[in-house]
Amino acid sequence: MNKHPDYLLNKIAGPADLKKLNLEQMKQLASEIRTLIIEKDAVTGGHLGPDLGIVEMTIAYHYVFDAPEDKIIWDVSHQTYPHKMLTGRAQAWLDPEHYDDVSPYTDPNESPYDYYAIGHTSTSIALATGMAKARDLLGKHENIMALIGDGALTGGLAYEGLNNAAIEKHNLVVVVNDNQWSIDKNVGGLVTALDKLRATNGETATNPFIAMGFDYRYVADGNDLFEMIAAFKAIKDVDHPVLLHINTLKGKGYEPALKDEEKYHWVSAAELTGHQQPTTVPTANSVAISTIKEEINAGKKIMAIDAAIPGSFGLDELKLNFPEHYTDVGIAEQESVAFAAGFAKEGAVPVLFENASFLQRAFDQLSHDVAANDLPVVMLVGNNGITPQSKTHLGMFDQVLISNLPNWTYLAPTTLAEEKAMLKWALKQRQHPIAIKLPSKPVTEGNTPNSTDYIQIHYQVKSGKDVAIIALGDFYQLGKQVADQINATLVNPLSANILDEQTLDQLAQTHKTIVTLEDDLLDGGLGQKIASYLSKQKITVLNYGQNRIYTDQLPLETNYQANHPTATQIIADLQKLN
Repeated sequence: MNKHPDYLLNKIAGPADLKKLNLEQMKQLASEIRTLIIEKDAVTGGHLGPDLGIVEMTIAYHYVFDAPEDKIIWDVSHQTYPHKMLTGRAQAWLDPEHYDDVSPYTDPNESPYDYYAIGHTSTSIALATGMAKARDLLGKHENIMALIGDGALTGGLAYEGLNNAAIEKHNLVVVVNDNQWSIDKNVGGLVTALDKLRATNGETATNPFIAMGFDYRYVADGNDLFEMIAAFKAIKDVDHPVLLHINTLKGKGYEPALKDEEKYHWVSAAELTGHQQPTTVPTANSVAISTIKEEINAGKKIMAIDAAIPGSFGLDELKLNFPEHYTDVGIAEQESVAFAAGFAKEGAVPVLFENASFLQRAFDQLSHDVAANDLPVVMLVGNNGITPQSKTHLGMFDQVLISNLPNWTYLAPTTLAEEKAMLKWALKQRQHPIAIKLPSKPVTEGNTPNSTDYIQIHYQVKSGKDVAIIALGDFYQLGKQVADQINATLVNPLSANILDEQTLDQLAQTHKTIVTLEDDLLDGGLGQKIASYLSKQKITVLNYGQNRIYTDQLPLETNYQANHPTATQIIADLQKLN
């Protein structure tokens, strides 16, 4: 049921309706949109600060330009809740029964006003340059705009896009939405450049955008509807590249978000409603942080490195208490991995904290700079595995990215004690790059392993009969469920990519079937490696994980139903073999 049948937004089926409003009505609309963002996030969770800060700019854009013929590419697109409300999808905020109708990111399958499925940062300008060049070649004349935040400008692809956008022969507008934040506080020399521009109302002589060749414009208050409409009218249909720099307020209209921009960048429903209970039990993150603290206090020259997501790993403790041992490189995974490679080469110990989904941006550095040089970089990979996230934020590609590169060992702990042992060993060894797949699903605390040397991988085997279950990382508990029910052998393989061939040979000789379980993509994963190794032996191998498809906000239960990584389904599959 529509919670706000009196809202003006109910009369906006698309931008054509918005164009009929006067300024005061648009201000009312902005207030309604902010209320709806907060209300929905309090139920479903979602991005908050970025969307609250972009409302006026979004209204002004759709008032002045003629979408979908005119095109805007939203960088990251986590700030597109207002855009969606103004382009025929307001019901997904007005009516709780329709909260799940839309993606939290742009999606061309959802609306003709969305041009890409985007969820990662720094891509918008490069995409816009390609669209502008195609438009020119096709003899078309629509406006093409890329909107990018100041945080996203810390990513390397943004500079590659700017480099090409500046020499576009015809219309191309880059809007820099400068709210002085990414997920965390912005870092680096870019901060200095933007500070000077804001302090001089865009008049500083050291303007990097003018130096590149852009027609630079500045709006001091990007949350002023009148000013934003005027700015957009002034650049509509220009026949050269323009960079419009707007200063906006992240979290505008919600006081807690203004006081803590990092916390309210993205919020869970429990966080927003105040019902979140503090965690008192150890977690994969807390074990990692406490272990690193122990090693720093013992004198080890460690640097914790992340790419603008300290909150994802609980790194604020290191940032505050060990500032000389912490570096945030901005939203720049390539820089983070190359930085770690240089840090290791100089003889110190880098510890990378990487989100599995975002890590794909740094594949070249994982290969070229770390693996090819066989540098002892330590990398902790979080938010991995099969998840119900948007297709732009899936965490199931980490094993494919890391496991198939030479020299990398990718360890996968089954308990928190095992995670600590693996991390302590990784920090001590100086031979090869080591990645650790942090448990993303609940695991037990466990006991300290008997062996804490992982230079050679020796599978840990609990003997049963007929069937051997090789269960990787946080799928070990699933393997235990199956093994307990059918008296199967249970194997902890320890690594996602290094095989214990001797143990595999023994299992093949003494069992009828081997089952592999991994919370990740099947193609290129551990199960396929094991099946390939055993291909000449008389043994049946069943692999369980995620098929090679993009899922998009698919509930885990539905996903598991299709891929069978549940105890009931695995046992049923085994019974069919008899």
